[in-house]
Amino acid sequence: MVNAGDRAPDFSLDSDGGKKVGLADFQGKTVVLYFYPKDDTPGCTREAQAFSAALDAFAEAGAVVLGVSRDSVDRHRKFRDKYDLGVTLLSDPDLVAHNAYGAYGEKTMYGKKVTGAIRSTFIIGPDREVKHVFSGVKVDGHADAVLALVRGGGAPAAPPAPAGRAATKSAAKAPAKKAAGKAPAKPAAKPR
Repeated sequence: MVNAGDRAPDFSLDSDGGKKVGLADFQGKTVVLYFYPKDDTPGCTREAQAFSAALDAFAEAGAVVLGVSRDSVDRHRKFRDKYDLGVTLLSDPDLVAHNAYGAYGEKTMYGKKVTGAIRSTFIIGPDREVKHVFSGVKVDGHADAVLALVRGGGAPAAPPAPAGRAATKSAAKAPAKKAAGKAPAKPAAKPR
């Protein structure tokens, strides 16, 4: 895998916009290059939506965001249009960029060893040096952590949960677990 401090490997891949895209197209800019397994799957969709929602903030920080998967350009277009995505999506069916960055290989899914795309993100500086590497990315909060680094701050120690999601999920499950197998609780007596 490419490490922080390495020179970023160049590439030339077909994009959802209909043209070839490579690092050389972004002279003087920071490039956020993220690899993901498959279009229109839950985690990949949330990740693409999060990066798309933050595109203006990335642009203000002098950065562009590129998403790479093995999907075809046609699939990328359908994915982009279905979710109104703003990130540029690149097609790498022959794994040229995946292999150059170490974003394809053995990983564990549902307790089994499989070979596939390794969800990874590389922050590449204007000098083409890799500034930061995220491997085995957890989707929720990831775009925010990347943006913090691009802006010059440190990444949050732990990615924040999406607003309201984790708390709501925990709160919703907690009463259900307590109530399982028990009679409904009696209402509390009214104060006199």
